[in-house]
Amino acid sequence: MHKYIIQRLLQLIPVLIGITFLSFAMMRIAGSDAITELYGDKGAVSQEIIDAKRAELGLDKPFLTQYVTWLGRMLRGDMGTSYVSGLDVWATFASKLPATLLLTVLSILATVVISIPLGILAAVCRGRAVDYILRFISFIGNSLPNFFVALLLMHLLSIRLKLLPVLSNGISLRSALMPTMTLAIAMSSKYMRQVRAAVLEELQKDYVTGAKARGVRSRVTLWNSVIRSSMLTIITLLALSIGSLLGGTAIIESIFMWDGVGKMAVDAITMRDYPLIQAYVVWMAVIYVLVNLVTDLVYHLLDPRIRLGVTSE
Repeated sequence: MHKYIIQRLLQLIPVLIGITFLSFAMMRIAGSDAITELYGDKGAVSQEIIDAKRAELGLDKPFLTQYVTWLGRMLRGDMGTSYVSGLDVWATFASKLPATLLLTVLSILATVVISIPLGILAAVCRGRAVDYILRFISFIGNSLPNFFVALLLMHLLSIRLKLLPVLSNGISLRSALMPTMTLAIAMSSKYMRQVRAAVLEELQKDYVTGAKARGVRSRVTLWNSVIRSSMLTIITLLALSIGSLLGGTAIIESIFMWDGVGKMAVDAITMRDYPLIQAYVVWMAVIYVLVNLVTDLVYHLLDPRIRLGVTSE
């Protein structure tokens, strides 16, 4: 297992280089930079000042020179300084991370509490009224875009009932409730159908029929065998969600002005703040590699028959 973990971590190096290079290139193709965004619409700023500021930040150098310089600093632990705010990139990124972590934890907990019990209930009650109602609700929830759900919740809970603030006023549980509900509605609707399908597939297997023939109660078989076997599918879904949530949900964070990583990335892209964008890209790459690694290890723990992909010499 240790060899497998080391191999997966080593694979992160070419992944990081490839992703950061592509993101660096695409931002240059966009045709502007942070200086253009800051001073481009200010006629009072002379071209000499703009050129001097661009030279100060190294934006006048060739693309490959800029990328290699940034990569060398990043490998030494220096992620640079924001072109817009002038603050240290790592300090800025770290200040946004707690908000994203809180939103991730709350959204995952809400999704698990809602989708897993309802998905199991729909599978057990297959073909009954409860199953049809839950499937209809999940279909509606899965069809609604996140931004539309966010606007509905803001209108109902903030404007009509005045229970929650329209926009976030800091990292607090009260401010996180509406973003959490927005994310949980969409994820729970999707995962409830997946859990239902996974449980139904297990219920149709021979060992369930054999247990029923031996007189084992259906509830015992369900909790001791069926749900445990279905956990692989559930863990896969949760792993994908954790990765995307830790990367920040840009639309939701921007709508609710939730000061997390996703909103930071949107602002950085808008202002062409390359160091912040690159920090976000590195974070996303690391998160997805680590989440997939942890998921593989959990697979192996739940079912030892699943072998880890360690290549033998």
